[in-house]
Amino acid sequence: MASLETEAEQEPLLGCRTSGSREWNVIETEEHYKSRWRSIRILYLTMFLSSVAFSIVIMSIWPYLQKIDPTADASFLGWVIASFSIGQMVASPMFGLWSNYRPRKEPLFVSIFISVAANCLYAYVHVPASHNKYYMLVARGLVGFGAGNVAVVRSYIAGATSLQERTSAMANTSACQALGFILGPANTDEVQIPQGNIDQVAVVATNILFFVVLFIFALFETIVTPLTMDMYAWTREQAVLYGGIILAALGIEAVLIFMGVKLLSKKIGERAVLLGGLTIVWVGFFILLPWGNQFPKIQWEDLHNNSIPSATFGEIIINFWKSSREDHYEEPTGCPIEQAWCLYTPVIHLAQFLTSTLLVGIGYPACNVMSYTLYSKILGPKPQGVYMGWLTASGSGARILGPVFISQVYTYWGPRWAFSLVCGIVILTITLLGAVYKRLIAFSVRHGRIRESAS
Repeated sequence: MASLETEAEQEPLLGCRTSGSREWNVIETEEHYKSRWRSIRILYLTMFLSSVAFSIVIMSIWPYLQKIDPTADASFLGWVIASFSIGQMVASPMFGLWSNYRPRKEPLFVSIFISVAANCLYAYVHVPASHNKYYMLVARGLVGFGAGNVAVVRSYIAGATSLQERTSAMANTSACQALGFILGPANTDEVQIPQGNIDQVAVVATNILFFVVLFIFALFETIVTPLTMDMYAWTREQAVLYGGIILAALGIEAVLIFMGVKLLSKKIGERAVLLGGLTIVWVGFFILLPWGNQFPKIQWEDLHNNSIPSATFGEIIINFWKSSREDHYEEPTGCPIEQAWCLYTPVIHLAQFLTSTLLVGIGYPACNVMSYTLYSKILGPKPQGVYMGWLTASGSGARILGPVFISQVYTYWGPRWAFSLVCGIVILTITLLGAVYKRLIAFSVRHGRIRESAS
């Protein structure tokens, strides 16, 4: 059985080859080998640049939204962030289907053009005299539509690598995405496809697992800025600066994790790494639950304290002069009194937040790369464009619901309810993984076992 799995790992996605060689059903020339890896590396660059653009924007969305349209609240922020994923969810199956029947460079070019145009629109959403928040909503939706090319990228990488190469290639793809967060197709020969049915239970289960993984990270990156502004009385500028530093640190951490899971998965397998990653994520959110009897600063305290005439006459004159100048205006900080939970929910200490961030930064990249690596292996040698489109759409759906979920629950019920519900979701996901654990195996291994048992 072990030799069967080893041989399956050495088989390319399409056709068969002799172990230790580059032979498929037809001999792969050195030129073709270099060509497909050149294409894969170009796609690495595409993923890197997409992540650079995303990371530049994500931490500043909330302050930018407040600046261009004061009528926007935290609930609308959730929809702005979710609009990116709505666009991506719509585009991913379309681009995936397109790539199955046409050269993959066509949907890639179109998606990149849409992304450039949408980012230009986003840069100028402050220009209209009114309804600026809705222009931002549309701009982010179009940016997400352009980001639907992730399905094409993953489909190509899955089709251009063997099972043995694929975990490393998928991890490198994720590492390039992570590097982007730090810094803010070849022709194929027609071959005979082995017959056999895909395990649809494993396919659906992996889509759900991927959905939850993206859901968790989407809500986490959404809540970082509002949470830190409420809990630590950070200004908008501080929240953007420190949030950017945290995001960059997560990117560095993710690169290390992506490199590490390539080695770890060879020793214990992708399924075990996925299970471990989900467990670490659960611990991270459990630590984030508020405890103790210290409460966050309330915004109206500034106004109340400033009304007490404890300063000298000279200080009063100086403060009055400063307050009359717009460039010296100090925005109110702390937990808004409009959020009733601020009065009775304990503060989340900075050490809690940083520890949770560290753990989520370990668990998320491990779960991310293992889930779609397993998915690719489960699908086997058939064209994966549409299936990868659905996987990306599943992730996009998560990125829609995650920000909306966390912004609504956090605004009205507070962090204790929000993060308790997240812990519950992760426990249910771990239960699902345990239920389908034995089915999450490569297509060739599964059918090899079927043939072996039949004989």
